[in-house]
Amino acid sequence: MSGPLPEISEEQRAMLEKFRKQMDDALVGTHDDYFLVRWLRARKWNLDAAEKMLRASLKTRAMWNVDNIEKWDPPKALQEYLPYGLMGYDNEGSPVLVCPFANFDMWGMMHCVTRFEFQKYLVLLLERFMKIAYDQSQKHGWRARQLVVFFDMQDVNLKQYAWRPAAECVISTVKQYEANFPELLKMCYIINAPKLFSVAFNIVKKFLDENTTSKIVIYKSGVDRWQEQLFSHVNRKAFPKAWGGEMVDRNGDPQCKALMVWGGKLPEELYIDQSSQQSDRDFVEAQVPKGDKLKLHFKVNVEEQKILSWEFRTFDYDIKFGIYSVDDKTGEKRSEVPLGTVYSNEMDEIGYISTRPNTTYTVVFDNSASYLRSKKLRYWVDLISEEEEGISELTTQMDNTQIANQQ
Repeated sequence: MSGPLPEISEEQRAMLEKFRKQMDDALVGTHDDYFLVRWLRARKWNLDAAEKMLRASLKTRAMWNVDNIEKWDPPKALQEYLPYGLMGYDNEGSPVLVCPFANFDMWGMMHCVTRFEFQKYLVLLLERFMKIAYDQSQKHGWRARQLVVFFDMQDVNLKQYAWRPAAECVISTVKQYEANFPELLKMCYIINAPKLFSVAFNIVKKFLDENTTSKIVIYKSGVDRWQEQLFSHVNRKAFPKAWGGEMVDRNGDPQCKALMVWGGKLPEELYIDQSSQQSDRDFVEAQVPKGDKLKLHFKVNVEEQKILSWEFRTFDYDIKFGIYSVDDKTGEKRSEVPLGTVYSNEMDEIGYISTRPNTTYTVVFDNSASYLRSKKLRYWVDLISEEEEGISELTTQMDNTQIANQQ
């Protein structure tokens, strides 16, 4: 397929053609050469690694039902309180996004929507931005297919990210981005970073590819050196005056609030009680005794395409959760979801993994480290079809719940 492409060597062009042949069974018309180059670059032109990454992402896209994501009506909290704005394009045609991050009420958002809804909305936005970037590339070349992102961290409250559900949401969202949107970032400016930001970012960047982190520049509060770099490729006339540009909105506001979603503290009337959400699933209530484990076994037969999905909540206390598998033929044992503590007493814990045929999966609720108390558990775990009907059912049922990203 033709289209704007970065300069690649003859050897890389041959690898691109080979990659397309390897992926031919899974590609559709919108998967042009630049699309494939993104995955090859993300895996340093290792064909097998790029294929593994892309196939996993295509499966994730099916799980998110991305092809029909525009039909979804996101919660009001996301549409009206997640701060961002598209502020034109840089000198190579790339969309420029501005986020006044201090206006993001993470605590409130996690009480208004589920983690699944939050991540799904970010996917929706990224898909929209990529469509805009693709249209730009037809006029300006391949570099327009990357995004320039500008975060203002002035007065941001980092304490809310010490709350476990908020921190878990950030980490799982970063993982989703890295696994499904490689080579999308052109440049990220983070300005007015508070003192504690470097501590938080050092944790987050463990989950970012080194190529991604190389495109992120951070400036502490009171420093304006970022302006020289930003305005070397972004037109001041198309950038808000509040951040060194020359643009104001129709109200004369230098922050251009009328041109973006400004965010702000979420009203409590938008809060939801996740523990009381209705569901068609048949939940089981159980008591995991102190010093003991609850194990659930699921066998996937020959040629079955199944997803192992779960949703659970504990009452009053956290619990350890994990999944391992055993190949029925070879006896090989694998850790599918590493055993670790989940704070399911604070928010519903939901997730899924793809499965392999001829394999038995064991879901473990582990209370063996507790010598003083049993744990009350309400759970649903099952194998469901990977066909579109099953996917649609899964996404519909989880619209009012939360999903934890799994690798």
